[in-house]
Amino acid sequence: MAKVGFIGLGVMGGNMVSRLLEKGHTVTGFNRTRSKAQWLIERGMKFADSPRAVAEASDVIFTMVTNAAALCAVTDGPNGSLAGLSDGQYHIDMSTVSPEVSRALAAKVREKGADMIDAPVSGSVITLQQGKLSVMVGGRKETFEWLKPLLLDIGPKVTYVGDNGIALAMKIALNLQLAVQMLAFSEGMLLAEKSGIPREVALDVIVHSAIASPMIQYRGPFVLQQPEEAWFDVNMMQKDMLLAMELGRKLNVPLPTTAVSNEFLTAARGMGWEKLDFAVMFNVLARMSGVEK
Repeated sequence: MAKVGFIGLGVMGGNMVSRLLEKGHTVTGFNRTRSKAQWLIERGMKFADSPRAVAEASDVIFTMVTNAAALCAVTDGPNGSLAGLSDGQYHIDMSTVSPEVSRALAAKVREKGADMIDAPVSGSVITLQQGKLSVMVGGRKETFEWLKPLLLDIGPKVTYVGDNGIALAMKIALNLQLAVQMLAFSEGMLLAEKSGIPREVALDVIVHSAIASPMIQYRGPFVLQQPEEAWFDVNMMQKDMLLAMELGRKLNVPLPTTAVSNEFLTAARGMGWEKLDFAVMFNVLARMSGVEK
């Protein structure tokens, strides 16, 4: 069993720590808001007062935070995780940031004599709780092989995709499709509803049809009622869409449906829905269609 550190105990990070505790690992965690970690403390997680303290107490340190700025905030400076790293340790970053940001952090980690892999995930909190999460990994192959058993304690599908930063490119390529699918699903739902088919009936047909991806099956019901806590809010989704469009620009890959879907996320923010799950794209299109329910 590894001595694990985990920085960033939001919805996904917190549930990952829960799984690691269930597998018998010793976990030391840090979150800016301690109250959000109380349920994990009650389950046996040790709480540290800084990211540096997490690194000093652990063999393997995970980070899972919202964006590049947050990642810098928990890794840099006298109380950052880098200050607590030493020779022989490992850093696993699960945040969704640009490949360039990830590679720059990996270089800093190696300066400390440690090593880092980027390991973003595909799936939602429900996927994680059901033990179906998929993890994609970028970094040195030998480091991946060493850490793979630990990652398998989080999710059953762990795939090595290449050097540092490559897993982030894969994650961005996946996430842009979430918003694109949600917009197409919303178009079909509203076309059915305005034809006279009750929303509940249209939803039932779609989630049991040939086009029902896992994302549609999980998020489709949100058109009836949003979850109390967003699984992945509008701001987070738009951050990933912007990462995708920037990567597309660099690689000369046109992303037309990504660009259109991103505008609906902007509209959702303009309507004050930025903290809701990105499935609220349906509400944006519904309002444009004259459907207020």
